[in-house]
Amino acid sequence: MTQKFLCTFVMTAAAILALGSLGTAQSTTRIQPAGSTSIGASQMGTSLDGPEIDPAFSADSDSGNDATGAVAINRSFAKHAGAGVGVSGGAKFKSNPTLAGSFDGLNLYQQRFANGGNQLTVEPPDQGLCVGNGYVVESVNDVIRVFGTAGNPLTGAVDLNTFYGYAPAIVRSGPNKGQRGPAVTDPTCYYDGQTQRFYQVVLTLDRVGTTSALSGRNHLDIAVSNTSNPLGSWTIYKLDATNDGNNGTPNHGCAGGFCLGDYPHVGADANGFYITTNEFGLFGGGFYGSQIYAMSKRALASGGAVSAVLFNTADYLDSKGLPGFTVWPATSAGTQYDIDNGGTEFLLNSDAVFFNSAFDNQVRLWSVTNTASLDSNSPAVGLSSRPVDVNGYAVPPKSTQKVGDYPLGQLLGDPEPQRLDSNDSRMQQVYYANGKLWAALDTGVTFDGIHALAGIDYFVINPNSGKVNTQGYIAVPNNNVNYPAIAATEDGMGAVAFTLTGPGFYPSAGYASVDAVAGAGDVQLAAAGVGPWDGFSGYPQYSNRSRWGDYGAAVVDGNNIWIASEYIGQTCTLAQYLADPTCGATRAQLGNWGTRISQLKMK
Repeated sequence: MTQKFLCTFVMTAAAILALGSLGTAQSTTRIQPAGSTSIGASQMGTSLDGPEIDPAFSADSDSGNDATGAVAINRSFAKHAGAGVGVSGGAKFKSNPTLAGSFDGLNLYQQRFANGGNQLTVEPPDQGLCVGNGYVVESVNDVIRVFGTAGNPLTGAVDLNTFYGYAPAIVRSGPNKGQRGPAVTDPTCYYDGQTQRFYQVVLTLDRVGTTSALSGRNHLDIAVSNTSNPLGSWTIYKLDATNDGNNGTPNHGCAGGFCLGDYPHVGADANGFYITTNEFGLFGGGFYGSQIYAMSKRALASGGAVSAVLFNTADYLDSKGLPGFTVWPATSAGTQYDIDNGGTEFLLNSDAVFFNSAFDNQVRLWSVTNTASLDSNSPAVGLSSRPVDVNGYAVPPKSTQKVGDYPLGQLLGDPEPQRLDSNDSRMQQVYYANGKLWAALDTGVTFDGIHALAGIDYFVINPNSGKVNTQGYIAVPNNNVNYPAIAATEDGMGAVAFTLTGPGFYPSAGYASVDAVAGAGDVQLAAAGVGPWDGFSGYPQYSNRSRWGDYGAAVVDGNNIWIASEYIGQTCTLAQYLADPTCGATRAQLGNWGTRISQLKMK
């Protein structure tokens, strides 16, 4: 989601149990095609008129409802950083992938002024990326664009409201001025080499008419390309995530009457396409467990009706009494899949956010089995999980950044650029390659036992034995790395993308190689940042949440790994900003995030 957080931060297992699911462990619904779309032309606007921020997402993380009655949508339970794990500062000699190409992706200026300027300012971007058949598709909050593999744009920046067939995020002129379309957020994208299709997913929250108020209904919108060319037509499906007992959904009893399918992420195996969400009460407190949706990817690719199976992890509590939280499904490298038990999809999640210590040394491995049955009208898939012992990880502190010009903050009277949010140690991207699961998450680290920094904890796990092949930390002395995204080729050559930031670096796009035996290589730069992050969410006049990203992206295309991370690719002075708040069409009034897309040649 964009700017919001929903319940009190540290939640005990007992509190979660009290809010547990009222439904059954598994339910199935049929979804039909709901329309078609394409990534068409885009017209950029110029109007700087407000409002800039969606009031439905303006509440602060600690304040509950805001003045409009909106509820802050929860992104984290973590109330504080944990004690950072100690790491060594010694450099290791490893082979590194070749940076074959790198170019700027979408940025906040393009997001805000797409669709003739009928957009709101959104932070953070939330990185979607899928690559295949010679195309690079990037989606962020709230625009989508297609590039060639050389970085040449093949479309303009098309707003996601238009792509999914909705009214504009906000109408800025004419007789309908001020009217709102649905709130579209949390984009994620996947290219499947087996079906030769692009899959693009967002969470959409419906409004009360054309007002800014939310109605309560929310759904996962799945767009599937009809061919291997993303410039052609796409078929849209809508999967209701409200889970209130209506529209074919189970009733999970969420406080306030409506559940929210927050933070959707996708994966795939030989048979299925999977979407996971974190379920909260939309108009009330409470976490109700991660939801796992499983459906036939071939049925989606065919454009016909699809049977979607829902598992609520609140019905699968572990020995600590915990449901799944940010259960991330694996994406497969090429056409490598686990075919045991009728086909198996693996997923991972971490638990440190649930504990007052903000620390843990286990992750949870989930298995969806008999996935071949997803092609039938009555799938018979199963779900199980088990713990995996790993290196300790802790909720990281906020990340510092190099000092430079930060005109929005200077105008607001803030004494220095804000620190960046470093996530909360939830699981990030998971990849299945060479018979192993590759995963990474954010963690607090220390080099001297005192100075806490943000680092990355990565794991390469054998999903059949539940044993760790290799694991380790990626960290840079006196600086921070955060929001990792990991991927690995079919023969087991991996890379992890992240943002590098600290006293020595403006927020930059970084990466490192990861080997299943030797571990991680040295930190490399794909693109150096050129100025500080200067976004509205970091300043107390708006939210003071410092919303730097929610996730990055890394995907495999043959022997290449494509990565995308948030970074800052522009800078301007306060004088330049006062003369032109877009600083020459490089930023928006309230923020300056950008993204960087890079190609790593693994051999």
